[in-house]
Amino acid sequence: MEIKTTAVIGAGTMGNGIAHVMAMFGYKVILIDIKEEFLSKALKTIDGNLARMVAKEKITEAQKQATLANIATSTKLEDAGQADFVVEAAAENKSLKLELFRKLDGICREGVIIATNTSSISITEIAAVTKRPALVIGMHFMNPVPMMKLVEVIKGVATSEETYQITKTFAEKLDKTPVPANDYPGFIANRILMPMINEAVYCLMEGVGDAKAIDTVMMLGAAHPMGPLTLADFIGLDVCLWILEVMHQGLGDPKYRPCPLLRNMVAAGYLGRKAGRGFYDYSKK
Repeated sequence: MEIKTTAVIGAGTMGNGIAHVMAMFGYKVILIDIKEEFLSKALKTIDGNLARMVAKEKITEAQKQATLANIATSTKLEDAGQADFVVEAAAENKSLKLELFRKLDGICREGVIIATNTSSISITEIAAVTKRPALVIGMHFMNPVPMMKLVEVIKGVATSEETYQITKTFAEKLDKTPVPANDYPGFIANRILMPMINEAVYCLMEGVGDAKAIDTVMMLGAAHPMGPLTLADFIGLDVCLWILEVMHQGLGDPKYRPCPLLRNMVAAGYLGRKAGRGFYDYSKK
């Protein structure tokens, strides 16, 4: 099936980034969320990101306008039925994703691939609630989507090789680098990244160093572009906690046990940049 029209479910940070990239490469995009205000915010974000690309002479004003013209918005999940390829990018909540896939399975046309942007949840488990498990796949984009090249492409137990190849080719057409990963908790990126972040939080909790010291050591000593605590704030501490809990439960290994300080930060609402406070204070920035 030729992909001309796509649907992105969820207009948050990842969803609007995915829609941005698809639209920029000439695909018609239906961006779907439950409230108009979420969609309006997403379009404003995409417009701002495109404007920065124009200012840096990465694209022209005409390309910006063409990209925006490729994006339609909707508050009706049923509109995903118009799409040739669907990417679910809703919140990292298993029950929500399972319910969305049950509904999308009944909405989408026969033969349409439904991908999930989950960063840790089992593709096999998500696929099992549908009648098209061979057509369900993981397509894990990295944040910020317009800038980051990597896309983890994750086959569930029932995902067909044809589905994998179509998804891989689609990612390449978006100028991304698809990397195959198997369906284990955290896949590859978060299986490695989250324990590092968690250990940095333990270092902070145990007084090995303050946040700035810990981040500086990893930037200057390991050539990381940003420190693990800054990165955690960027990702969202609630998201980090959720992924660690999925890995801890799914793998049963105590090395994935979330740091108590991370749990306390999330309980206090200190979720990182999006909340104005995490390991650093962003309220005045």
